[in-house]
Amino acid sequence: MTGRGPRIVALATHPIQYHAPWFRALVTEGVDLHVLFACLPDAARQAKGFGGSFLWDVPLLDGYPWTVLSQALKAPDLGRFAGLRSRQMGRTLAALSPDVVLLTGWNALPLLQGLRAAVQIGVPTVVRGESNALRPRSAWKSAGHRALLSLYDAFVSIGTANRDFYVKNGVRPERIVDGGYFVDEEHFLGLRGREAPCRSEHRRAWGIPEGACCFLFVGKLEAKKRPMDFLAALDTAARRLPAGAVHGLVVGSGELDDEMRTAASASAVPVSFTGFLNQTEIGRAYAAADALVLPSDWGETWGLVVNEAMLFGLPVVVSDRVGCGPDLVSEAETGFVVPFGEQGALAGRLVELARDASRRSEMGSRAFERVRGYSPRRGALATVEAARIAMGDR
Repeated sequence: MTGRGPRIVALATHPIQYHAPWFRALVTEGVDLHVLFACLPDAARQAKGFGGSFLWDVPLLDGYPWTVLSQALKAPDLGRFAGLRSRQMGRTLAALSPDVVLLTGWNALPLLQGLRAAVQIGVPTVVRGESNALRPRSAWKSAGHRALLSLYDAFVSIGTANRDFYVKNGVRPERIVDGGYFVDEEHFLGLRGREAPCRSEHRRAWGIPEGACCFLFVGKLEAKKRPMDFLAALDTAARRLPAGAVHGLVVGSGELDDEMRTAASASAVPVSFTGFLNQTEIGRAYAAADALVLPSDWGETWGLVVNEAMLFGLPVVVSDRVGCGPDLVSEAETGFVVPFGEQGALAGRLVELARDASRRSEMGSRAFERVRGYSPRRGALATVEAARIAMGDR
């Protein structure tokens, strides 16, 4: 590989708001990129797990070439491993003549179809998955992971716990490049510049008392994210502090929406619900808040809302099962890590933050400094380096 960037064909299940800036950055760095999508979901399929229907309101398909693969199933389902099945994967890859095939994980059948096709036609592979070593696994499952990972040539890790997962399952460290997990920095910094001056207005619109410390929860209202833990801890903190000292803001929708609203009303928890906010709207919530809370279980392989909140200068409180914790959350510096499921410990940290506005501000500033290194460009450069390793051209 001389005189040009590598010819990379990337395979993804569907356009995702966090992949688009990565793909565009790869093109900016000189990569000859083509992206294959297993499907383009409509508004209803896009909203699976959120309820209702929506499409992301930021451009997901601009700035890089792409193609949609032929779909073998009449009713594709983004929520199941085998809910998508692509046709003619090998023929499509061969026609594009890639130097490297980039796979965005292994959590859907088309991604494994792509891996198999790449191996069959002799093209090196790079993978960027999200699994991490925080979750304990059975011996048989670990054996399966070792067998699967042995088929890839190089890896882009999203963080410390992800790298540890690869090494634990037999990947040689020199085959792994640290890329960090990231959001579209430019987008969120632009939102911060636009929405921060309107903080008081946004707080009034959502009924947040002027002097209250506002704790924010962002995400699908589903079991793995433990939004009921957030609600319970907020209730406890509110009872320990003077009236009006704390307030919660819940951004999102999902299967637990009605249960959360009913519980909040029954216990008079000081909390407001915004429903789903799209990518151009979410900045209002971060601008209104004073700290982010993410008490999720092991299913939260990273937690990109932490990146978003930190770009707004917010400290964060996460459980010890959230994947980004080892990289982004330094105890009492950028936030706090609390034991999973321990609502009392979570409430204690909320009380601590609510009582000290100056400390919150200092932690938020350090959080902003910490997350600035997690950018699409860093991810793109790591991907190029991994491609070189895969090709034996390091």
